[in-house]
Amino acid sequence: MALTDKQRRFVDEYLIDLNATQAAIRAGYSEKTASSQGERLLRNVEVKTAIKASQKSRSKRTQITADKVLQRWWDLANVDVNDLVEYRRQNCRHCWGIEFGYQWTHGEYEKAQRDADAEGNDSPSCEGGFGFDHNREPNPECPECGGDGRGKIHVHDTRRLKGAARALYAGVHQGKDGLKVLLEDRGKALENVARHLGMFNDKRDDDGKALAAEKLRIENERLRKGLDDDDDEPPESRKFVIEVRDARKRDA
Repeated sequence: MALTDKQRRFVDEYLIDLNATQAAIRAGYSEKTASSQGERLLRNVEVKTAIKASQKSRSKRTQITADKVLQRWWDLANVDVNDLVEYRRQNCRHCWGIEFGYQWTHGEYEKAQRDADAEGNDSPSCEGGFGFDHNREPNPECPECGGDGRGKIHVHDTRRLKGAARALYAGVHQGKDGLKVLLEDRGKALENVARHLGMFNDKRDDDGKALAAEKLRIENERLRKGLDDDDDEPPESRKFVIEVRDARKRDA
């Protein structure tokens, strides 16, 4: 038996996101019955055959298999975000200075000295010494920062990202609050893995909704029928006697 135009459209839409309800809606079925229609269509032998044939043809054409897609989602769900962006605690200027004095790099101090000379000021103090390294660990005995150092956000060079870290990276956004690194949704990737492994019982949930809707329809039908039955009953005949008296006359 050949598929109808709606059924063929459902097959095409279902292959987009594997969501039977949304596929039914996009194929032109009523939103109110889309959930039950989607499940019914997936149980249809001709529809199931068409879906499998389309999936097989697409996999052969693109060389993309379900295993490859599943592996990619799994890698994305488990990628270490620190491969892309880190929050570091690094030493402050006093952590490793002589007697915890301000520590310079040679280049910084030479520039500060030139600026002081140009403005006619005294040369800056270099009692803390030289050799400051931004990447050094905080000194737990530092009285200036209390051993906590200074917090710094470090973004890795995205040109050198590899594997799952590159897949996680979705670009950057430069706004008024600074640079924001955009990441793919790892939670959604893990959800897709669980869904394809059958860990979510979507069918049971859809069946429950469909059953509740059917119960409501039956109840409404029963109530409507009850009202119709009441309307069919013939009206009860009653006799009323109305006596008109002259209010001007007094009773004997």
